[in-house]
Amino acid sequence: MGEFAAERSIIISNGRCGSTLLSDLIATEPRTLSAQEFFMSMAPWSRSMEVLSGPAYWKVVASPKEEISTLFRIGLPPKEIRYPATGRWADDPQRMPRILGITLAKLTADPDALFDQLAERVPAFPRQSVAAHHRDLLDLLARLLGRRRWVERSGGSSQVAPFLLDNYPDARIVYLSRNWADSAMSMSRHPSFQLVQLRVEALSRWGVDPFRVAAGQDVPAELQPYLPERITADLLRARGEDAGRYLHLCAFMSSQAEQALADNPPRHLLVMSYEDLLLDPVGQLARLGEFLLFDDPAGWADSVADRVKSPARA
Repeated sequence: MGEFAAERSIIISNGRCGSTLLSDLIATEPRTLSAQEFFMSMAPWSRSMEVLSGPAYWKVVASPKEEISTLFRIGLPPKEIRYPATGRWADDPQRMPRILGITLAKLTADPDALFDQLAERVPAFPRQSVAAHHRDLLDLLARLLGRRRWVERSGGSSQVAPFLLDNYPDARIVYLSRNWADSAMSMSRHPSFQLVQLRVEALSRWGVDPFRVAAGQDVPAELQPYLPERITADLLRARGEDAGRYLHLCAFMSSQAEQALADNPPRHLLVMSYEDLLLDPVGQLARLGEFLLFDDPAGWADSVADRVKSPARA
């Protein structure tokens, strides 16, 4: 993979703080690949220190993500899914490869064709760490699509900030925040974050992740209705009725990110807040474009700033 090394940037955030908007705006810059939800679609792999062959890595990239499959099963797929109704897995979304529904579908109108190109090349990757595989896959996507850089953004990536900072020391890091009350309210209405909160609470209370139960592991009776094969849409929605749960989640995720940034300060760091972006979209986007090494950051900011709207006005 040494023939091509893209400029690499990563947006770290708790989620529900305008990060999807940023990714969509970044996608309009013609030399930039906006990789959405890649690292978190790979989780818990994104935290793994394993060394794997190319075929072993591809086997997981091409497999379904259990959390997304569960949301499809109960009829609550996240709205970020952009997979076309004519796609190969449209009739069986629970088996859709994890990289397809958002990451590839946000890059092209024919994500299946792009998936097939990856299927030909990724198994040839050398035996290396999972982090190196992730880097090489994103570099490959940038090369295939004729881009010079990639910017990865996953909602909730604060959880894996230590991994990201440790393994991508040369990446340009954007840390995006939003006030916890508004983030928590938005999380409480979003099925993916309802699942995230459930898992964090279960690990904290019982030391059990309902989506990672080992063979023979004891599952408390209180947690059993929330196992992937049992949970229902009503049960999950009910967890969104207590916004306090999500304030705790914001506090936990923020502490993860901020501790990681303090322990391992990145070489290139830009700190942004959603509130500042709403107040001064042109200025804040120009800062971002300059930091991400865009060719014309001011021109890009001017061209997309009108898409930044206050949630109250949207």
